[in-house]
Amino acid sequence: MNFTDSPSAHAEIAGTVQDHVDAARLAASLAALARFGGRDDGGVSRETLTDIDLAARRHLIEQARALGCEVSTDDCGNLFFRRPGREDLPPVLTGSHADTQPVGGKYDGAYGVLAGLEVIAALNAAGVETRRPIEVVSWTNEEGSRFGPGAMGSSAFVDPGRLAIYRDAVDPAGVRFGDALDAALTASADVPRLPMPRPMAACVELHIEQGPVLEAANVPLGVVTGIQAVRWFRVDCAGTMAHAGTTPMAVRRDAMAVAVAIAQELYALAPRDAAAGSNELRLTLGRWTVAPNSVNTIPGHVSFTVDMRCLDDAALDRAEAALRAACVRHAQASDAVTVERFFHRTPTHFPGTMLDAIERACTRASEQAGRAMPMRLTSGAFHDAMYLADHCPTAMIFVPSKGGISHNAAEDTDATELFLGAKALAYTVAELACR
Repeated sequence: MNFTDSPSAHAEIAGTVQDHVDAARLAASLAALARFGGRDDGGVSRETLTDIDLAARRHLIEQARALGCEVSTDDCGNLFFRRPGREDLPPVLTGSHADTQPVGGKYDGAYGVLAGLEVIAALNAAGVETRRPIEVVSWTNEEGSRFGPGAMGSSAFVDPGRLAIYRDAVDPAGVRFGDALDAALTASADVPRLPMPRPMAACVELHIEQGPVLEAANVPLGVVTGIQAVRWFRVDCAGTMAHAGTTPMAVRRDAMAVAVAIAQELYALAPRDAAAGSNELRLTLGRWTVAPNSVNTIPGHVSFTVDMRCLDDAALDRAEAALRAACVRHAQASDAVTVERFFHRTPTHFPGTMLDAIERACTRASEQAGRAMPMRLTSGAFHDAMYLADHCPTAMIFVPSKGGISHNAAEDTDATELFLGAKALAYTVAELACR
């Protein structure tokens, strides 16, 4: 099919590509990758840069080459699968990540990569040549479960200066990320290496929702408007270790009592019966350390982390102020409670032109399937698109997650909804690549 430079022609080409997405081919591709790290409970264990992950990377390279793609990598081990266009312009990028949590599911990340390769297969089957190249990416270490932080590959691609810091990250076994990365690059010595960053015309990431909103609404496709802001804090409470049986309550300096009082005030900031909207404040007190952690000793030190998320940064300002005030109020001495903010990411708002393109794609796919029209929603989880949004026009498509479950072997999405998501992605990527 020849390229014609008009919006109506772009829409016609995009529709043709969407109609060539093959459900059986996509399902087989997902099943094949899930065998790398597959578990008896149906889940997948494929942490970044392990031997299993390296084998999965080789599988993806072979799959992409079989589709006629040029394969490349970069200094952070990100894999790019390129379908050339009529002109050597900045490409349209799609994809996600193939690494999982220690116990993850078959679709978190992997679905976006394999749906991107299905778009290439659909373009080939339709005989469509786009104006721009299209690249499918598999980012390195999105999950951050083996090496922290997460989203290393996408964030280093956008800002290569981060890579030097990331290389010193160490996993629980004492392995440096830099050493594991070098081994991965050596294992793919047949893959050319390209610089970071490179210009991109646009980026579209398809992902399972990992939450309950789409399923509850019985809507198969979500147009993601943005990603919540997040702030992470570490709170340290100091007290005095003493005997649990001999120390009167009135004279105790109990670090746990202080920590619990602060925690109760925090939980009151985000009542569970509040309406679950895009500006809902979400709080998680996720990691606790107690010393000496003994059944019959008053805790002398307690530390815990606080994860605050909201699309409204002003709401996080108020929540942070409340946290700091609570720490001062409950401290039993001037230096007995300290609070440190160790991560802060402002809200990500995807551009309206990208949202409109995705909505057109999702609407056509939904109409053809006789399903409800797409809805707009916000992502509460980090995604690689969060960093790509700093680099080029970016947006996301969500498909439902059964029970809202992810990071779990029970993670699941209906096959028809996985198919519709790939169809929406195909239309969006093809239309963008015609521009």
